[in-house]
Amino acid sequence: MRDLTTDGLLDAVRAWVEIESPTNDAEGVNRVADHVEALLRGIGATIERTPGRDGYGDILIGRVPGEVNGPGLLLLGHMDTVHQRGTFDYRVEGERAYGPGIYDMKGGNAMAVAALQHLHAQGRRPRLPVSVMMIPDEEIGSPTSRAAIEAEALRHRAALVAEPSGFGGQFTVGRYGIARWHLRTIGRPAHAGAYHAEGRSAVREMAHHILALESLTDHPRNFFVNIGIVQGGTHENMVPAECRAICYALVPTEAEATILREAVHVLPQHDPDVRTEVSEGLGRPPFAKTPAIQALYDHAVMLAAETGLPSAGERIAGGGSDGNFTGALGVPTLDGLGVIGGGPHTLEEFIELRCLVPRTRMLARLFETLGPGVAGL
Repeated sequence: MRDLTTDGLLDAVRAWVEIESPTNDAEGVNRVADHVEALLRGIGATIERTPGRDGYGDILIGRVPGEVNGPGLLLLGHMDTVHQRGTFDYRVEGERAYGPGIYDMKGGNAMAVAALQHLHAQGRRPRLPVSVMMIPDEEIGSPTSRAAIEAEALRHRAALVAEPSGFGGQFTVGRYGIARWHLRTIGRPAHAGAYHAEGRSAVREMAHHILALESLTDHPRNFFVNIGIVQGGTHENMVPAECRAICYALVPTEAEATILREAVHVLPQHDPDVRTEVSEGLGRPPFAKTPAIQALYDHAVMLAAETGLPSAGERIAGGGSDGNFTGALGVPTLDGLGVIGGGPHTLEEFIELRCLVPRTRMLARLFETLGPGVAGL
């Protein structure tokens, strides 16, 4: 891609978006991996592909040589979306393009790869080697990918994440963590009319737990505890013998994660005949801005201004990304380098066409300028 144009980049984005790839569709995710592999081979990258497991797609890494050898940049993206096949079609209306995963995060992936293609087409190379790592299961917490992400991150100087920008073009310098807990109460069934007194309600016990956990929410601290799924009982005239719930929490720091963990393990037993079981689910650790991240951010802001689309500032994001894993390890991580748009995880997910050329140019400049002695690297 020698010349960066809106039409050319929109075609590149469309090629990603029209391959439907919900997380639970390994075949669809692997078709995206095939597409990315072909693009990266075209610029001389060496490819490492780890077969998927547990019903998920492959992990793809393309290694692009740099002018300087040694530890380089880890470019993180995910290939899966939340949209099932056939639920959402690509379209362009005015200055926006819509489609499944176009904002989260196929648009950013397409721009980042196009930036590397642009350098290659002009006979230029990244200053440092770039490892393009594409993940198959980010939308469900990266259960099969986390260990590989963390291992790769520790081999690199910094991580760049092409997740979408926030609120009109903000870069992400930190992310809150996500904690999940699975709760199960086991009571005693009985006929709800003739023998109600003999029953022990698992749903009632769970109701007490829900109130106790959600009471931990502290909006000024950005500590949010939500019981989003509750399933219990089998019939309205039966005392429910079992109830299950999932607790999802946004934890700004490890302190809040610890508070929630301790609360889950000491939930009061209101009915001595009802047993409660808890197990930890998939989560993401929080990461905060460090001086190294500040240096990366300042450099990206300078380059963004040169392209004519300045950064709209910095943010700490509530939603998780694979940048949580790299940032929590202490690897300098700059997130939110992707598209400007909105509507994530809805059927109105969109990108703004105005961002395609300047943000791709900024990414290309990041690749060719980040190196020893620059931005703290």
